[in-house]
Amino acid sequence: MRFFRVLIAFIVLNFGALGLGALFMGKGAQSAWYLELEKAPWTPDGWVFGAAWTLLMICFSVYMTFLYLKRPTNTVFILFMIQFILNISWNLLFFNQKLIDFALVNILLLTVMVAGFFISYLKDLKGKSILILPYFIWLCIATSLNLYIALYN
Repeated sequence: MRFFRVLIAFIVLNFGALGLGALFMGKGAQSAWYLELEKAPWTPDGWVFGAAWTLLMICFSVYMTFLYLKRPTNTVFILFMIQFILNISWNLLFFNQKLIDFALVNILLLTVMVAGFFISYLKDLKGKSILILPYFIWLCIATSLNLYIALYN
């Protein structure tokens, strides 16, 4: 029963982050500014982003539930909150403020943080650590997309 309460809390937090991020991005990928950018040839169709983030946040919520139940420390929660802020702020920096280079630094920090979760808690979670890998892989792709835009615009 405790597992499901913690899972629901992380689902609410993670999908709340997606909601806040969407709020901060305004028209986002539909804005004239974004549509006119030179984008990477490997940029996925728009619908992929919504589907990917939904799956990623479900996997990350389950991962965080296992981690928090194994290590219910302030450190784990603070690291989660830093990840939360970096995740939300990318949309604000990139889409809202059009600060492509700052957004790139932001997403690099987020990617390193997620990799840090994987490495730091691999011994604690063992095979369950696979749940954070989709998030890390997606962030690597997203970072490459941001880098391409930073270089060619």
